[in-house]
Amino acid sequence: MTSETVEVLTERFGAHYRWWASGTALIAIIAMVLSATSVTVAVPHIMGAFGVGQDRAQWVATGYFAAMTAGMLLSVWLVRNFGARVVLTATLAAFTVATFAGAAAASLDVVILSRIIQGACGGLLQPLSMQILFRVFPPERRGTAMGLFGLGVVLAPGFGPALGGLAIDIFDWRWVLLIPLPGVLAALPLGLVFMPERDDAGPRTTFDWQGFALLVTAIVALLDALASGPRLGWSSDRIVFELVLGGVSAAAFILRQVTARSPLLDLSLFRNGRFASAFVVGFIFGFGMFGSIYLIAVFVQTVQGYTAMRAGLLMVPAGLVMAVMFPVAGRINDLVPAHWPIMFGLTVFGAGFLLMATADADTPFWTFALFIMVNRFGLSFVIPSLNTGSLKALRPDQVPQGSGLVNFTRMLGGACGINLLVVLLEMRTSVFAEAFTATQTAANAASMAMLKGVGRLVAADGLGPGEVSAAAAHYLGEIMLAQAQAQAFQDVFVVIGLLAFAALLPAFFMARAGLREPDASASLQSA
Repeated sequence: MTSETVEVLTERFGAHYRWWASGTALIAIIAMVLSATSVTVAVPHIMGAFGVGQDRAQWVATGYFAAMTAGMLLSVWLVRNFGARVVLTATLAAFTVATFAGAAAASLDVVILSRIIQGACGGLLQPLSMQILFRVFPPERRGTAMGLFGLGVVLAPGFGPALGGLAIDIFDWRWVLLIPLPGVLAALPLGLVFMPERDDAGPRTTFDWQGFALLVTAIVALLDALASGPRLGWSSDRIVFELVLGGVSAAAFILRQVTARSPLLDLSLFRNGRFASAFVVGFIFGFGMFGSIYLIAVFVQTVQGYTAMRAGLLMVPAGLVMAVMFPVAGRINDLVPAHWPIMFGLTVFGAGFLLMATADADTPFWTFALFIMVNRFGLSFVIPSLNTGSLKALRPDQVPQGSGLVNFTRMLGGACGINLLVVLLEMRTSVFAEAFTATQTAANAASMAMLKGVGRLVAADGLGPGEVSAAAAHYLGEIMLAQAQAQAFQDVFVVIGLLAFAALLPAFFMARAGLREPDASASLQSA
């Protein structure tokens, strides 16, 4: 029996097949990204439900992105050996089981485990979807195709937090995990019809399980060490062991990729200057994009006192901006060299973060929403151009590995971004809190006046002198902590903005490398 390949399905369904296949892939991707981003507004509630700090709660998000990063390396091999149809449907089924397990979990460890499984499923589907779009669209329409892909990957973050906030305000945080299920259940039957099967003519290949184990060990050890370092101490036995284990595993993984017959990552792709530059841009971009999604949700709830629903609604205007701009940006990418929209987008992206760095507890809702809209306007130009610019530099036989690397880079940047930015946030909060505490002396007239005023209000409730003094001091401490957190968030937003500007350098190198290296797809068409 002949396999239902892309060619067979195109002949059966006609010219509209590309839209059916693309729609199926996008529904699955939107569901995965909703799962990744809607949970950000639930972090403060998860901390309260299980009595943990941010160093533990952030694993609900970091675990998802770390697993997604590893899952992306499995995707190419699984699709090549089992076909897109089997991989998509099996992955969506596993995602569904993990979703219900997480929603019913009685401990944070089970929630994190379910999120890790969900992330691995999301990692399998992103490169698969990107490959499908590249296969069903002709070369001259691939900029548009990448615009559609970017729409699925980035539009969902605009609406995911709002849906998550709505679920929390109406029900509780557990319902946030169930948000992607409608999309998953819709994509399952569509995948059985429109996803291509494996080509019978291709030989089955082996998988580098040793390299995969080394990569997973490196990611988990390094991220956990960075997350727990401020709490346990950087010189503690556990942190030192994890840092050494992670570093050795990372070095062994790179060595394995150089020597293995079937490596997970084709490091020879980095000999292509455009692709290598795009790799660096993608990491920084993922670092800032996914790290900021997490930070914004936590900032407006802890500093500005927003409800989960209000925090989610803050992202909706930016989502609408992306919905309008992504198709436009995709079309622009068909007409101009990729580095121009990338550099323009990174500049606006970074400017948006510098605007966010001016926000504090009194910043109005629509002012902060405008800052995010500026930031996401720039983001709309980067992703389709980055995807197309990196893959156009490769030969067709390198596209599966290249697409996996492009997505791997962005997700690895996202996992590192959330992890490292939370560490930086906690460190800067501690610095500012200590600085503010040092100013609280008898000579500080403003603090003394506040303590007396609060004391009078508390005393009216009939508390004794000792209780009044303790309550007033506690209130002053809460005020100082809130101010310390606000200034720490401002510092972190500045850091992300500067990183976005730093990414302009490798984006410029993409243009320089393009002058020396011909477009691989163009040279093949003219051959």
